[in-house]
Amino acid sequence: MILGRRQLLVAAGAATVAPAFAALPARRFPKGFLWGAATAGYQVEDDDSNADVAFLETVTPTFFSERAGKGDMSFTWWAQDLDLVKSLGLNSYRFSLEWPRIEPEPGRFSMPMLDHYKAVIDGCRARGLAPLVTFNHYTTPIWFAKKAGWLQPDAPALFARFCDRAARHLGGNIARAMTLNEPNIMRILSYVLPPQAAAAQHAMLEAAARKAGTPKFVAGNAVDLADVPAMTTNLVAGHRAARAAIKAVRSDLPVGFTLSMFDDEAVAGGEARRDRMREELYGTWLAVARDDDFMGVQNYERVLWGPEGRVPPPAGATLNTMGGEVYAPSLANAVRYAHRVTGRPVLVTEHGVSTHDDRIRQRLIPEALAALQGAMADGVPVEGYVHWSLLDNYEWISGYKQQLGLVAVDRTSFKRTPKPSAGVLAAIARNNSL
Repeated sequence: MILGRRQLLVAAGAATVAPAFAALPARRFPKGFLWGAATAGYQVEDDDSNADVAFLETVTPTFFSERAGKGDMSFTWWAQDLDLVKSLGLNSYRFSLEWPRIEPEPGRFSMPMLDHYKAVIDGCRARGLAPLVTFNHYTTPIWFAKKAGWLQPDAPALFARFCDRAARHLGGNIARAMTLNEPNIMRILSYVLPPQAAAAQHAMLEAAARKAGTPKFVAGNAVDLADVPAMTTNLVAGHRAARAAIKAVRSDLPVGFTLSMFDDEAVAGGEARRDRMREELYGTWLAVARDDDFMGVQNYERVLWGPEGRVPPPAGATLNTMGGEVYAPSLANAVRYAHRVTGRPVLVTEHGVSTHDDRIRQRLIPEALAALQGAMADGVPVEGYVHWSLLDNYEWISGYKQQLGLVAVDRTSFKRTPKPSAGVLAAIARNNSL
């Protein structure tokens, strides 16, 4: 078992954790609160050659800085990763099914792959971990992308067929089901990535279409911005059809999806602009969530909006590696807004920070959780907190340059080494209190 220095957790509890939140009052979380860490299939699993992104990595020009390759070897080492989650004192694990592995050709479902994910789900239960399963975390099969991905008219039905088959094989032991991960991501990225990114992505998609011999190649997380409205229409239909398919198999299984959300704040009279941006970035999906069992919220930074648009972070602010503001109350603020609009219970399905300085993560976790407790005290129903990510992993176009993990991964040996921030979260989770 290659887990690295587990004794670090004990040391962190004695040396690092206490200073991190010693000034905070001791407050307990509700009984049954979900404490977890998250991964996603393509970002950690070894060698998924059937995925749309794997194809995009090979074209010229490509928008991806490097190939995922073996990832973190988590397809092979899934049991060790579950042991690691348990060793951190967590009681849940969020991971995703890889649609490209399970349905490598249209209508042909791989029993070995279904059995693999069943083993992961059963492995969670054997370790006392609630399996929080995302049915699609961006990546789609190459055959799906070659047919224009989520733009094709039958995309919702094709996704529902996959979810039906997966639910019938895997649904019995799942604790929470999420159909889609951040289906608003392309709208979000249009405000995060530099302007030249749209042109670079378009060139890559055109190269992919030429290589595939198809009129249009669209990946789950790579689409021309002009196609985002049509894609959103099909994603909404796909979520609803998938939810119905999963519920038809197991009506008592809580089903939702996850949404990428800033903490949007107005400055210098920017309230109208902030409200317009909230509607553009989240409005469609928050309306959809009103029919779900819970709302998955994923937050990483605060964004300030002035009358003319986005305003730079204030001087002296802590920044992540992308230049966004790391602001501890941002998670609670996003959660408050999501619940206010939807009326749904919230599960924090991702929260964290891209940084090479783990001290930022060590400070962020308890401070953000203290603010989250404040929202809960005000009546916002929060079911759990899942940190992104368990492991330093493949972060799409950035490759392995970003570090969001509680656990470092050696890129040669794949040895896992918990960071001090893992000890911070572990101490809170074990005590179920700050």
